[in-house]
Amino acid sequence: MFPVKSILAALAIAISTPFTLASVAYAQGTNIIVIDRTQILTQSKAGLDVATKIQGIEASMQAELQPTATQLQTEGAAIEAKTANMTPEAMRADAALKTEVENYARKANDFNRNRQIVAQELALTERKALIDLNNALIPILRDVVAETGANVILDRSTVIFTDETTDKTASVIAKLDAATPTIAVTRQKMPTQAAQQ
Repeated sequence: MFPVKSILAALAIAISTPFTLASVAYAQGTNIIVIDRTQILTQSKAGLDVATKIQGIEASMQAELQPTATQLQTEGAAIEAKTANMTPEAMRADAALKTEVENYARKANDFNRNRQIVAQELALTERKALIDLNNALIPILRDVVAETGANVILDRSTVIFTDETTDKTASVIAKLDAATPTIAVTRQKMPTQAAQQ
């Protein structure tokens, strides 16, 4: 008697073999090229331009937040100094201190909300810039496909092996540099309703 597992394994091989042969036969008529999207993003003029502009926008956002952060640090340190030698009962009894702490907490909450909005706006800005870069890349990829007669483009990160003639990253970068050396990157704002929530 054959073990059930062996019969099932043999059956699985028998069923999958025609599909494997069919996909190999199909792949033989396929012209595949490979590109490295990470390399395109990090080495093309447009990709470098986007990265530089995003860094500039991020620095500007940080500069907008810094005065409030500094003010909150100063106020927090002042409150800590005032309350360092006070008992919890004395703190609760001091109405002026209670008001000061409540105002500080409100400002800190507002600052944290603004910081979250800024982080979301930076993410929106990055996403929009990458979409614009991708839109600039599409006609370049079409040109490379037409030149090579390829009907499939794979990203290098999904490929185990490729030879130099199949990898068209350098050609894509050169064409993108010539056609679109820069990408307009503008700070994206959160919709007003979402920003108020």
